[in-house]
Amino acid sequence: MIKFFYVILMNLYRAPYMIPKMRYQAKHPEKYSEQKRYNLVRHVIDVVKRTGRIHTRSYGEENLPKEGGYVMYPNHQGKYDVLGIMISHREPCTFVMDENKSHTILVREIIDLCQAKRLDKEDVRQAMTVINEVAREVREGRRYIIFPEGGYEFNNKNTIGTFKPGSFKCAVKAKAPIVPVALIDSYKPFNSISLGLGKVTTQVHFLKPLYYKDYQGLKTVEIAKLVKERISEVVTQYSFSRPY
Repeated sequence: MIKFFYVILMNLYRAPYMIPKMRYQAKHPEKYSEQKRYNLVRHVIDVVKRTGRIHTRSYGEENLPKEGGYVMYPNHQGKYDVLGIMISHREPCTFVMDENKSHTILVREIIDLCQAKRLDKEDVRQAMTVINEVAREVREGRRYIIFPEGGYEFNNKNTIGTFKPGSFKCAVKAKAPIVPVALIDSYKPFNSISLGLGKVTTQVHFLKPLYYKDYQGLKTVEIAKLVKERISEVVTQYSFSRPY
């Protein structure tokens, strides 16, 4: 948390220029393509990384489907998770986020730039609408990040919680590839108090996707179990072996 507030403090002087720029581009998608807006998001993430002395190592980009939409399902560790994935994912992608956490400064601007979805966990009807919208957009070629755990524990030490089967309905409805994503040490930048302002390294592993033909006979409970197992194997292997 110390690093989180430090990054905000050290970039306050950029806010009068950067925030209006982000809001303007978000309001005028007819002027700024998805790629252009995504490039701005990645620029902001790069500023955050450099200020916070955060280094992210990316693995398995060759596993990402070359064409069409897909859904990435990562384990959830903290505030840096989406940023770490986006800075590692060259092509435009977006995400689904808890409505209650989506209105703080910078978070709001990133959501609007990426045309991300806000999910109200207390409103079943709204949640179903979001699922259907995501499924439709994925069929049309968009790429989404969805966290099947739904939340995270502070300073979680690379532990993985329960994957909610309902989160996989988007991919199933779209008959789209499911890309498991293993995040390692992603809790350290903004959801740990032990590192202070020192340098921190996180890892993003894009694992081999499950195509529709691979999971069409499975229930969402079984898909959730399979994806969690694949992610857990990588997190266990790398979080203890420390390849860097």
